[in-house]
Amino acid sequence: MKKIKIFISSVQSEFAKERQMLADYLQADPLLGKFFEPFLFEQLPAYDASTKMIYLSEVEISNIYLGLLGERYGFEDSEGISPTEREFDHATKHHKVRLIFIKDTERRDEKELKFINKVQNVLVRKKFSGIDELKTSVYSALVNYLIEKEIVQTTPFDASLNRKASFEDIDKEKIKEFITLAKGKRGFPLPETSNVEKLLTHLNLAKDDKITNAAILLFGKYPQRFFITSEVRCASFSGVKVEKPIPSYKVFKGDLFELVNQSVEFVLNKLDYRIETRKEHVQIPGNYEIPKEIIAEAIVNAIVHRDYTSNASVQVMIFRDRVEIWNPGRLPLGWNTTKLKELHNSVPANPLIAEPMYLTGYIERLGTGTTDMLVFAQKAGLPEPEFIQEDMFRTIIYRKNFEVTPQVTPQVTPQVTPQVKMLILAITDELGRLELQEKLGLSDRENFRINYLQPALEAKLIEMTIPDKPRSSKQKYRITQKGLELKSKII
Repeated sequence: MKKIKIFISSVQSEFAKERQMLADYLQADPLLGKFFEPFLFEQLPAYDASTKMIYLSEVEISNIYLGLLGERYGFEDSEGISPTEREFDHATKHHKVRLIFIKDTERRDEKELKFINKVQNVLVRKKFSGIDELKTSVYSALVNYLIEKEIVQTTPFDASLNRKASFEDIDKEKIKEFITLAKGKRGFPLPETSNVEKLLTHLNLAKDDKITNAAILLFGKYPQRFFITSEVRCASFSGVKVEKPIPSYKVFKGDLFELVNQSVEFVLNKLDYRIETRKEHVQIPGNYEIPKEIIAEAIVNAIVHRDYTSNASVQVMIFRDRVEIWNPGRLPLGWNTTKLKELHNSVPANPLIAEPMYLTGYIERLGTGTTDMLVFAQKAGLPEPEFIQEDMFRTIIYRKNFEVTPQVTPQVTPQVTPQVKMLILAITDELGRLELQEKLGLSDRENFRINYLQPALEAKLIEMTIPDKPRSSKQKYRITQKGLELKSKII
């Protein structure tokens, strides 16, 4: 099948980065790369012909006109018309499919405003504020094109509308928590009062009163009712291979944010944690034998980029010498594992899942996660992590020492986890749940409750200030005498 040609049009100097990113993305994405071929004027070799004739002829032989509009109108010809508007008019004249993406900005040339108004009168357009949002919107638009043209009979998993689900299957509280977190991390534009439908539509996760598979996985009340293998299986082993008895085994269920939080905490709970001298630090001093950033990045990658049509689940395994994360996924077309250790563009297997994870800070810088892992490992004096593509994609993170060293001091009870120790160090007065979460840098309430608060209460290291009303909005927590004794040993 001949590929569908996309003419990317914009003021070149204003959108140089976005143009190149889109071209690279369209060629590398596992789905889009099979069907689309991008055209950038700056990639043409020199021709003995007028520039105007070349780009208009390229519009004619293209199937789709993709326009990026922003602040500047651009160079004007003798008639006062920019190349971008010329290309748009030519695409209109020749009945090309036109996709317009408008950069959200407070400043625009007067002529650019007129051009945008002209476009809005004849087309539905999509706004974007950054490269990652643009990428997600383009992905969604091109998937819709493939469906409408009946080029593909089924949509990608994350963009597919789920016939069995409705807006009632989405947790409203999760929506509110997402908006609050996304506002703080990335300046998300929607207000906390936005309803479920408005948010999902904004994120391209709903259409025609139906929600996508991605919406269920990200914000569903019970995601595993729809996708049983979306769970994460975590296990720790005493030696260097899989063998019974298994000291610790957990199967985590919930939305993707919960799966990441629970899986990361499972691993950290099994690693050695060294607490430094506290002195006057605001943050809890100390570090894990493997930096938390490496563990979190590997697990996020496994959950975000896995193949959700597979019957396999993500597996996290902790051995005496290493941590392995397996996921049923594959690298983008033409990629090998060596590319992951170099600077590379982000080509998420599930873009509609990746975008909300980016907005909430779970993915800090799309496309740099694997190289960041190498940097963190080197700084921590660890061997370089390995990436292996076989039937499953495997990430291997090596521990510093084969033998787990004693934690802090022999006087500290082994059952006291690193998370509980961190909580004990954080309590300097009577503090509420939100205050404690903030001091610990934790955003997920359930993760805080299960891995920090509840174990500390059960061990009688802390206590409630209003024990007869455990759910009171005025509830605070304080350290007990037993907790003070443990704290003195830690410090």
